[in-house]
Formats: sequence, structure tokens, C-alpha cells
Amino acid sequence: MFLILGTTYGQNWSLDKDYTAIEPKVIEWRRDIHQHPELSNREFKTAEKIAAHLKSLGIEVQTGVAHTGVVGVLKGSKPGKVVALRADIDALPVYERNDLPFRSEVTSEFLGETVGVMHACGHDTHTAILMGVAEVLSKNKDKIRGTVKFIFQPAEEGPPPGEEGGALLMVKEGVLKSPDVDAIFGLHINSQTPAGMIRYKSGGTMAAAQSFTVKVKGKQSHGSQPWSGVDPILISAKIIDGLQTIISREANLTNEAAVITVGKIKSGVRFNIIPESAEMLGTIRTLDYDMKDHINRRMMEMIPDIAKAYGGEAVVEIKDATDITYNDPDLVTTMLPTLNRVAGDQNVVIQKAVTGAEDFSYYQREVPGFFFFLGGMTPGNKEPFPHHTPDFRIDESGLILGVKALSELSLDYLSKG
Repeated sequence: MFLILGTTYGQNWSLDKDYTAIEPKVIEWRRDIHQHPELSNREFKTAEKIAAHLKSLGIEVQTGVAHTGVVGVLKGSKPGKVVALRADIDALPVYERNDLPFRSEVTSEFLGETVGVMHACGHDTHTAILMGVAEVLSKNKDKIRGTVKFIFQPAEEGPPPGEEGGALLMVKEGVLKSPDVDAIFGLHINSQTPAGMIRYKSGGTMAAAQSFTVKVKGKQSHGSQPWSGVDPILISAKIIDGLQTIISREANLTNEAAVITVGKIKSGVRFNIIPESAEMLGTIRTLDYDMKDHINRRMMEMIPDIAKAYGGEAVVEIKDATDITYNDPDLVTTMLPTLNRVAGDQNVVIQKAVTGAEDFSYYQREVPGFFFFLGGMTPGNKEPFPHHTPDFRIDESGLILGVKALSELSLDYLSKG
């Protein structure tokens, strides 16, 4: 272990004793939250646990934000800027499949079906880490020049159909106001990055996620006489083929990655009937705003024209799910020395952008933000446990680095005035 020295107010100080004391608590909180997971917008017990902890620290607490969100405000000993820290608190509809003594046995209802509930993406670790940060910083108010806002956000995985939720609703309800946030930091545990390491990227880091629906109208006929109808399945195939040319022939992939995926096609009822209609569902992933606009425009132009060329009709609807997770380059440059000091230069690594998505992006659309990845894989492990799977698991030795990183980022950012 090496000594972490901060420089708030030009004085040297170390929080190593606080970090040592908080680590077993963070692990205990994480295991309890892991064993009692709750789905998006239903995180009632998790929110109660968080609120009780923050109140015990003397932190001003607001509950019921965006349904089940919890927000804590910690004012330092001197006035200054406001920094926000965010953790997501929801779990996924996944049956857990491992031998952990604290594995989830919880079941719930999701889209009309009984499902398992599991923290299969590490949000339990994010919550426990931020609870640890709150305790460390509350004991060091004299080192805080300004205010720290703790945002415990529900429904990062997306609210249930027909409901609002997640970061978008938190922003809508004013989570970045009163006091107004100047910058925000967040992290995500990663089961494929060794514990003790941090990965980051300046600029576009995670993709904007959009969903799209294409409804194709043809003309029903007997399967033996296709010339007497208009085949919506054939048209759908041509549309899918055409969509991929937007990526392969129009998107400047030397700039950023982009993806169009059709994930579902529904059409027909019988082997010898050409149906009247077809419906496709898919996703678009982009890391550049100009590319996003171009892809959206070309899809709106291309899809109806392809259908028309084969005698049918098609309409397309595109909806935003998350924005681009965009790390403010100036903020990254300013705060990178903090991460290097906390983790060690050799353990802070630049990564390429990923086409996964994060609704942390909605905070970054309002204020400068820095979102990075925290190692959660046992070093030397050759077979990491993928996120969103029944076998997902995290090496808890990596959690304390998350506490240190968010704590020191907060103090250093605020100390810059």
C-alpha cells in the first residue's frame, strides 16, 4: 500500500486510515445489497438503506427522487463549487447461477413473467462504494471547499414500460440544481478489467443507444402464388441489407464506431401464407453526434423507399434510450493526475470507446462529467464473468479503489476553486 496525499488548501493530508476502516463496511454493504436486489423503479429497501446511512452521517437527505432515488448533500467547511457523484442502484431480471454464500434467491415479476432478480451488472458495488465515499468525506468536512452531492439513481437499466425513470427523470426533477452542480463523476465496475486498475477515455466513451421500430405493409397471398401479393418478409430482408450499407458505406468508421442491429422480426402465422405485414425491432449505437444524425436521417429516407421499390409500404420510428456518454476533455485532463496518484500511473489505462450505453450521459449533457471503469476481475483470471449473465461476479478487493478515486476526485476538484 502506498500513501495517498491530498493537497487541499495547500496542506498535505492522508485519508489512508479512513479508507482502511471503511473497506470492510463497503464489502458488507455490497453483499447485503447483492443478496436483496430490486428491479428498476422498485428499489424501495435499497433506498431505505442508503437514506438511513446518509442520515446517520449528518448528511442532508432527499428521498423519492425519480420514484426511488436518494440524494445527499454534504457541505464542506468552506464555500466553493458543487461536485456530484453518482451510483446506480437497480438490479436485472436474471436468475443468479453461482456458489456465492450471498447470492440472490429473489424473484419478482417482469413484463408479466416471474423472473429471478440479480445484481448482474455491479450496481450493488457502485452503491456500496458511494456509501463508503459519503462516510469518508463526512468525516473530513474540514478538507472540503464547497459541496458534495451524492446521487443514488434508480432505473439505470431502464424503467418499466409506461413509466419514466433513470437519469433522465432525475435531471428533469432537478437533481443537478439547488445547489447547482458544476461537475459530476461516476464509475462502473468491470468484470474484465483486473482489480486495482482504472480504464478511461476522453470524449465519446459509451454509445448513444436508440431503439427503432419498422412496420412493413405488404399484400397477403397464398405461398404458392407470390406474384399475386406483396411479400413483407422479403421487403424486411431488403431493408435489413440496406441498413447495413449505411454502416459499411456511409459511416466514417475511422472517426468512431457505429452499429445498426435488428434484434427481432415478427411476421406470418403459417408456412404457406405470405403475410400482410411484418414488424422489426432494433437498436442503433453511435459515439459521434454528426454520425448519429446522419444515420437517423438515412434510415428515415431509405426504409420507406426500399419498401416502395418492392410494392409495399414501411414506416420507421426511432426513439432515444441514452445519449453519448461524453467525458469532457478539459475535465479529464484536469483530473487525470488524481487518478494516477490514487491508482498508480501504471494502473490507469486509456481504453477505446465501447458500444454499450449508460444513462450517466444525461448528466453529462447538462454539466461536465467524467465516467470511468473500475477493475473488478481477479488478476490473472483467464475467464472473466460477463456482465448481464447469471454467472457474473466481482472481485471485492477492487472496491476500495473506487472509494479512494471518487473521494480524491471530489476533494481535488473542489480544491481548485
